[in-house]
Amino acid sequence: MTEIERVAEAVEPPSGDGFSRRALLGWTGGALVVGAAAAGGVATAVTGSEDKSSTPTPGAVDFHGVNQAGIATPVQDRLHFCVFDVITDDRAKLVRMLQQWTAAAAAMTAGKQIGTGADSGVPESPPDDTGEAVGLPPNNLTLTVGFGPTLFTKDGRDRFGIAAKKPEALTELPAFPGDKLDPQRSGGDIAVQACSDDPQVAVHAIRNLARIGFGVVSVRWSQLGFGKTSSTTPEAMTPRNLFGFKDGTRNIAGTETDRLREHVWVPAGEGPAWMTGGSYLVARRIRMHIETWDRTSLQEQEDVIGRNKGVGAPQGATGEHDVVPLKALPEKSHVRLSHPDTNNGATILRRGYSFVDGSDGLGRLEAGLFFLAYQRDPRKGFIPIQQRLASNDAMNEYIQHVGSALFACPGGVRGADDYWGKALFA
Repeated sequence: MTEIERVAEAVEPPSGDGFSRRALLGWTGGALVVGAAAAGGVATAVTGSEDKSSTPTPGAVDFHGVNQAGIATPVQDRLHFCVFDVITDDRAKLVRMLQQWTAAAAAMTAGKQIGTGADSGVPESPPDDTGEAVGLPPNNLTLTVGFGPTLFTKDGRDRFGIAAKKPEALTELPAFPGDKLDPQRSGGDIAVQACSDDPQVAVHAIRNLARIGFGVVSVRWSQLGFGKTSSTTPEAMTPRNLFGFKDGTRNIAGTETDRLREHVWVPAGEGPAWMTGGSYLVARRIRMHIETWDRTSLQEQEDVIGRNKGVGAPQGATGEHDVVPLKALPEKSHVRLSHPDTNNGATILRRGYSFVDGSDGLGRLEAGLFFLAYQRDPRKGFIPIQQRLASNDAMNEYIQHVGSALFACPGGVRGADDYWGKALFA
């Protein structure tokens, strides 16, 4: 059996919906047009002949595993985050798209083209791959999927027969003091987080998933990010945010299996079975008032953060990684208020990125932090931490939360016969 046949078999949709494995295989070669029309998308099998080599692709992160890649994985330099709304009521079409997405993701994270590639040799039909990543290594590309509350129920309606499987932890986030949320940059049915050390690779991944999903999903909102603001590799230099301060000094490391188990991964028996090995993602678009901050004295900046701007040491200490002397920090400093010891041990794993989206038309940068936080339960992680910060943090004078969403990210894809959401839709 060739690799294309194996992938085609792996993504074979449920019988009885008028879509056969023959149609899927028909996406290649001369039957490409007929196959694509029947599927409402493009082929997602891996291109090329079967690879019998066991040598891993340079710069490739394994797509399969107990947990999804892109959570505890070392944080890459670039982000393309995209949220989709499902625009069909047809459950079979949604399942088929998730199968196709999974196969495409497995190919792209391995540095391979989708389907018959960008040059299929069939001039009468669009190519299966848009082609802008041809010749580029995957550069540690990871693709992580999450499902929002509205995928389960919307306007009181069980959309796809999965309402009973909605986790209690997948609750709507409460309104926090100071929020000014744009509904066009909030919520959504399905999120895909694409991270890579090459921005073109990340954009290519989202672009192709959107193209595959045409007619099933539409883009609700998206965000490009650069300059990671948190790290999951403690031996690396701590990155800095747009305020110029080191960020993520005490972040959970990808090697800290005990902390990951305690604070990030959902264990068996906690919530529905499809979330075992998964995590909950909070995404917040935080506008930074750069111009105001830049006119603030160094002393006030350090008092707001609670750290030295140079070496990153907490106030009252000398080294960045010294134990934080909480009582020595200003009462309303960000570090003091967000510290686990101030929040009954609440801990989250952060994977945030900076963004600059031009200007706002008033001579100010449209810039800030795209905050991404993974946790075992947002009711015990992000929510209590943010409630304290929103009410008391001195940083609130310089920031505003303008976008928000929560997603349940299932466990990892276990093998060729698995796909994103299989246990949910079983």
